[in-house]
Amino acid sequence: MEVKSLEKTIGYKFHNKTLVKTALTHSSFINEKSCSNNNERLEFLGDAVLELVISEYLYKKFPEKLEGELTKIRAKIVCTESLSTVSAKNNLGRYVYMGKGEENTGGRERRSILANTFEAITGAVYLDGGLEEARKFILHFLKKNINDAANGKLIFDYKTRLQEVAQQRQGSIVEYRVEKETGPEHNKIFYVDLLLDSKLIGKGDGKNKKEAEQKAAYNGLSFLGVLNEK
Repeated sequence: MEVKSLEKTIGYKFHNKTLVKTALTHSSFINEKSCSNNNERLEFLGDAVLELVISEYLYKKFPEKLEGELTKIRAKIVCTESLSTVSAKNNLGRYVYMGKGEENTGGRERRSILANTFEAITGAVYLDGGLEEARKFILHFLKKNINDAANGKLIFDYKTRLQEVAQQRQGSIVEYRVEKETGPEHNKIFYVDLLLDSKLIGKGDGKNKKEAEQKAAYNGLSFLGVLNEK
């Protein structure tokens, strides 16, 4: 039943049902059930297919952009935040086979699992239907993120993400401090320092405090090495 429902959600019907079932099997599930395959190998393959398809699309769509720009745009599109957002929007987490322990601790909403599931499904579609079907799948679900990233509009709630990271550290305190303000009253620039347990981990600037704090949170997540976790 899960497979049929998923196929309807993603708009692709699998010839090999075993592939899609493997794509939906989290490693925690095989620890509790008599199941030998999880989706990690398909994640690996799907990650490569995603990079190829996105790279090709960006190369053809934006001939004026240099290699460095294209690399940055691609990184935003294939990062955990981007893929998990798309997965969450389409409720892909509900189809994942996972252990009770993982599920009880919020596994179906966990960003890394949602992103990895998208990659695994991509890998399964590629093996089942070839590159063209994988391309259709990827561009259908990521087209908006691609265009937003190319136009500098792909922005995630980095403050919330940082707060989640802090909570996982049990008792860590996040603090944003306005370091200074510059410019006339009608066109101010705010500069914010981000501290985690009193340690400076990021800085940000913006036309308002919210924008500056989001940038600081982004830089803080980068500093902590969790922004693009896989």
